[in-house]
Amino acid sequence: MFSTYIRRLSAQSTVAMACTFLASAASAQPSEPIKVGLMLPTSGTFAELGKKVANGFKLYVTENGGKLAGRTVQYVELDDESDPSKANENTNKLIKRDRVDVLVGTIHSGVAMTMARVARDTNTLMIVPNAGAAELTGSMCAPNVFRTSFSNWQPGYASGLLAARKRKTAVTISWKYAAGDESVRGFREGFEKGGGRVIKDLNLPFPNVEFQPLLTELATIKPEAAYVFVAGAGQVKFVRDYAAAGLKNSIPLYGAFITEGTLEAQGEAASGLQTALHYADGLKNAKNDAFIASHKKAFNTVPDVFAVQGYDAAQLFAAGLNAVKGDTGKKAEMIKAMESAKLDSPRGPLSFSKSHNPIQDMYARVAIGKQNVMTDVIVKTLADPSLDCKL
Repeated sequence: MFSTYIRRLSAQSTVAMACTFLASAASAQPSEPIKVGLMLPTSGTFAELGKKVANGFKLYVTENGGKLAGRTVQYVELDDESDPSKANENTNKLIKRDRVDVLVGTIHSGVAMTMARVARDTNTLMIVPNAGAAELTGSMCAPNVFRTSFSNWQPGYASGLLAARKRKTAVTISWKYAAGDESVRGFREGFEKGGGRVIKDLNLPFPNVEFQPLLTELATIKPEAAYVFVAGAGQVKFVRDYAAAGLKNSIPLYGAFITEGTLEAQGEAASGLQTALHYADGLKNAKNDAFIASHKKAFNTVPDVFAVQGYDAAQLFAAGLNAVKGDTGKKAEMIKAMESAKLDSPRGPLSFSKSHNPIQDMYARVAIGKQNVMTDVIVKTLADPSLDCKL
């Protein structure tokens, strides 16, 4: 009988010790660094955009004392080279080798789609801070994949509405890849809704910058307006070539990103160009005022939309972490909190649709000096229809 009591006591002690160990492990877990995988370009055409996104994300963390939900943040950074053929291997490195808690990337739509497939298959939390591919929050949508930038349809659609205010015919020019095709479709839909008609779509392979043949054809067609989608260094050359061809005054040029972050390099050729986007330089709201001041102090530069998108990626991740007190093991609870998040963004109020794409205001802007200055709001709380998303 005594021996039975001893065995029972021993068993109870073992259970108690196990519970104590598990409780200790659970309480210790939030003290470990959170691993953030930044898979962004640091070389090639989109290198500067990748840097701006990364700086925006890091700025939010810095503003919060280098911690999210009480845990320090460790960055694991990898150059994706804007190369879709390397995306699968690179994404798996961050997830399986480095065991990141969240995957943040990227700029190039083709790379981002491969990242999202791997993230979906491994149930890894992913936040897209730029790539606007429709599939990311459309046919490929997943509970663990969010976007803090835009779908290519959104700025294209808003640009179409903007152009249709004064013009009735247009020709589009774009790089022939996913982002260009989707942006042009968005423009066409917005332009036609406003009563306009797209006469022809012109394109060239990404990242070709030999625009002259297309500009010659544009001059022959003589539409009332032109819409363009190219990015990065291509923006600078296109705007300069457009002005040099004598088209700037005869065929008004519209776009979304065409003057974003490149006005200084574009110079006088960009002056007066009208664009539509979810952020404008010097946008007047309290959050943006503070964001600009903080960014200047940290990096000695004025932020643009890419920095905003990176900043909000960190804000969204923090919303999920705060809901679970930093316990990344509670992924379902994190996702639920992120889905219902209402962020105070430098761009204005930011929430998320059922497909996890941003719901946001779209602004009409005009290039003046080194800034894209807001003139008015084209459409408020614009959400991508995301008809193919089954969430």
